[in-house]
Amino acid sequence: MKPRRLLRRLQEAENANVRFSDLVRLMEACGFELKRTRGSHHVFAHPELTVILNLQEVRGQAKPYQVRQVARTIIDHGLTIEGSL
Repeated sequence: MKPRRLLRRLQEAENANVRFSDLVRLMEACGFELKRTRGSHHVFAHPELTVILNLQEVRGQAKPYQVRQVARTIIDHGLTIEGSL
């Protein structure tokens, strides 16, 4: 799923059944960087925020509560997909 479409879906509170790879792509499009991976834990940080998000992949899916955390962070901080107006 394209980052722009997933962002729209998350803004509409559809947080279940999000593929891990799609969520990672969205976070990277919003400016987050993968800082480290240890086991199944992927730690992301944004260079302009003090927020650190930890994501885990379970059978190709992102955990629903972590999807909600990502959505809340993007919305609360007004992040947009890079290159969009």
